[in-house]
Amino acid sequence: MRTRALALVLTLLVTGACASVDRAPVPRTSPPAAAAEPEAIRWVRDAAEYHAALYQVYRLATARVEADTRTREPGTWAVILDADETIINNVGYQIERSRLGLGFSPESWNAWVKRREATPLPGAAAFLARVRALGGKVAIVTNRFESECADTAAVFERHTLVYDAMLCRPDDGPSEKNTRFAAVAEGRSTASPNRLEIVAWLGDNIHDFPSLDQSVRAQGAPGFTDFGVRYFVVPNPMYGSWQ
Repeated sequence: MRTRALALVLTLLVTGACASVDRAPVPRTSPPAAAAEPEAIRWVRDAAEYHAALYQVYRLATARVEADTRTREPGTWAVILDADETIINNVGYQIERSRLGLGFSPESWNAWVKRREATPLPGAAAFLARVRALGGKVAIVTNRFESECADTAAVFERHTLVYDAMLCRPDDGPSEKNTRFAAVAEGRSTASPNRLEIVAWLGDNIHDFPSLDQSVRAQGAPGFTDFGVRYFVVPNPMYGSWQ
């Protein structure tokens, strides 16, 4: 009797152990937590101060252009602007890459451009329209590649962002803009077949202004004489040549 009882107990113990092994939880790999968005991206997306700065820049540029062109003949002058983070906003691209824990790549940027989802920055459309109304030409000098120019133009057209010339970067050419600035001024662009006086430049990068780079900082105040007069900087804390 004792032998039979002992055998029954051993059977139950072995069965329970096997059942425990069968029910043991399978280890799971948790998905990686979404990367925290950098404060620079959050500021551009959320801050009232960012919108205030944009309206401020464009209003100052408008007032200056109005004052400087009162006696100029229509069609004899122009303004030159960058596109990305100056006229159109790509914070959506920055947010997507940040949430994946990734940075810029040419492939992901090209895919974003093809989606045509960039949106106008506050104040930009009104400024472009005012330049046109005053008799000026609008030239866009962007470092989007020539192969991306059609998609960029489509964004401008969708949002009624007026312009007379869009000079994109040659696919196999340098990123410097001075050559294209000269083309606009010398009448070698679709803005005009005649020479144009450039009365204002607007951009978010120091390279958006003639012959300038980060080294201008070492010059102190004298290096920034044209800012607020002919040069107007749109804030962009997300990326730039300062990096």
